[in-house]
Amino acid sequence: MAGDEPQVSIGNVSGSTFAIGSHAHAESHHHGAGADRADEELLAAVRELRADLERVRGTEQTAALGAALAETEEEITSTGQAGPTRRQRLRELLTDSQALLNVLASAGALAGLLGI
Repeated sequence: MAGDEPQVSIGNVSGSTFAIGSHAHAESHHHGAGADRADEELLAAVRELRADLERVRGTEQTAALGAALAETEEEITSTGQAGPTRRQRLRELLTDSQALLNVLASAGALAGLLGI
């Protein structure tokens, strides 16, 4: 490499579009982190249940559910959707928290959106 050639360093390129070379062409079709209608409803239900969990006496189950809800909220807000693995984890936690479903309407609403 000659001493007068520019040096290029590429870091994290997620969500980026670029092309390199004299005839390179880059075209971007990013749809942003916007959620579709189903994921918007899921996000609203996740947030409502998180708020409701703050009002109940904490247990290991509610702590695990709260952590999973926080992760789901982060995933939806950053990617626009909750992946199948994340949804399955919430289903499992909600099924394990059946008594909670009977007490909190928000838990029932989220369970319904997840097909429980």
